Amino acid sequence: MSGDAEELLRRVAPQVLAALARHYDDFELAEDAVQEALLVAATRWPRTGVPDDPRAWLITVASRRMLDHLRSDAARRRREAAVAVRSLPGDFLAPPADTAPSGDRDDTLTLLLLCCHPALTPPSQIALTLRAVGGLTTAQIARAFLVPEATMAQRVSRAKQRIKADGIRFTLPPESERAARLGAVLHVLYLIFNEGYTASSGPDLQRGELTEEAIRLARELHRLLPDDGEIAGLLALMLLTDARRPSRTLADGTLVPLAEQDRTRWDRASIEEGVALVTRALKRARVGPYQVQAAIAAVHAEADRARDTDWRQILALYRLLDRLAPGPMVTLNHAVAAAMADGPGAGLALLAPLDADDRTARHHRLHAVRAHLLEMAGDLGAAREGYLMAARLTTSVPEQRYLQTRADRLGDASP
Repeated sequence: MSGDAEELLRRVAPQVLAALARHYDDFELAEDAVQEALLVAATRWPRTGVPDDPRAWLITVASRRMLDHLRSDAARRRREAAVAVRSLPGDFLAPPADTAPSGDRDDTLTLLLLCCHPALTPPSQIALTLRAVGGLTTAQIARAFLVPEATMAQRVSRAKQRIKADGIRFTLPPESERAARLGAVLHVLYLIFNEGYTASSGPDLQRGELTEEAIRLARELHRLLPDDGEIAGLLALMLLTDARRPSRTLADGTLVPLAEQDRTRWDRASIEEGVALVTRALKRARVGPYQVQAAIAAVHAEADRARDTDWRQILALYRLLDRLAPGPMVTLNHAVAAAMADGPGAGLALLAPLDADDRTARHHRLHAVRAHLLEMAGDLGAAREGYLMAARLTTSVPEQRYLQTRADRLGDASP
C-alpha cells in the first residue's frame, strides 16, 4: 500500500472507531472490528483502489464485523439461556438491527476524552491514545517506548477491560467535568511529546515518531476546539520546541545544548506558526500554563544568537508560570532563567528546596542544572561532581555521554 493510503487510514481510523463506539457502546469490540476493517483495506485497496468515501467504506466493513461478533455472542447467550430458562420470550437477547452507524458526526474529541479517562493509569492513557486515536500499532508504540510488545499489549488490553468493567460510556462528560477531562488529554499529549523530544532511556536522544504523533494529535484537537487557548498554547509549545530538533544532535548523536545549537538549522516555518498561535491565544483567551511555556519558547526562538536571548523576559514568564502551575520542573527551569538574568547565586538559591523534594532529590536534571550553575559560579570541583552524579542517574545514553563530557572538561579540579 502506498504511503498516502497508509496516512489516509491513520487519519480516518479514529473517526471510524469513534462512530462505532458511539453507535454500539462497546469500545473494546469496536476497536477490534476497526482493526479487522483496516486489515481488509490494506489488502484490498492496492487492488481495487481507494474508495470515494474511505471513512464510510471502513465504517460499513467494521460495522459488519462488529455485527457478526454481536450475533455470535447473542446466539451463544441465547443457547445458554435456553438451557436454563425454557420459558423466556422468543425475542430474548435478539441481535441488534443490521444498521451501520452514521459517519457524519466527528466524535474524535469524545474518543480522546475516553482514552484519557481518570479511571485509567497514565501509562494506559498514553498507550490507548496512541493506539485508538493515533492509529499506531501496538508494536510501533512498544518500539517507541522501548518496552516488549507483550508489555504494551497488556497495557492496551487492561485499559479496554477497565473501560468495560467500570461501565464507562462513550459520551461527552458533563460540562462540569469537561475542563478537567480536557486537561488530562492535554497532559497526555504533553507526555507523549516530551518522551519523543527527550527520550527517558535508550540509545537515542529523540524519537521522532512520538513528537510527530503528539503534534498531529494536538493539531486535531485544535481543529475541534479552535478557541481554546490552552490547546493552542500546547500546539504552539510543541511546534516551537520541535523546531530545534535538527540542531539538537551532531551526526554521531552527540547532544548539543541550546546555547551551542546552530540556530540557522531551526525550522523557521514551525517557529512562525508557533509564534502566531501563541500570540493569538494570549490576546483572546485566559492565560494558562501551556501558553506561558509557549511564550518562553517563542522568546528563545526569536533570538538569532544565544547571547541575544531576553532572559529578563523569560524570567518574568517563569515567575508567572510558577504561580499558575508550580512544580519542581518549573522550578528547575526558573532557576536557570534566574541565573542567566541575575547571576548563578540567584539560581542556586531557587534549587535548594528541591533537595528535600522526593520527586527531584534523585532526579538527574536537578544535579545537572546545579552543576551548570556551579560551573557558572566558578566552583569547578563541585560542578564536576554534580555532572558525574547526573550521568549516573540518567538512563538516556546521549545524556550520559554529554554529562560525562562536561565533567571531563572540568578535569580533576578540587571541590
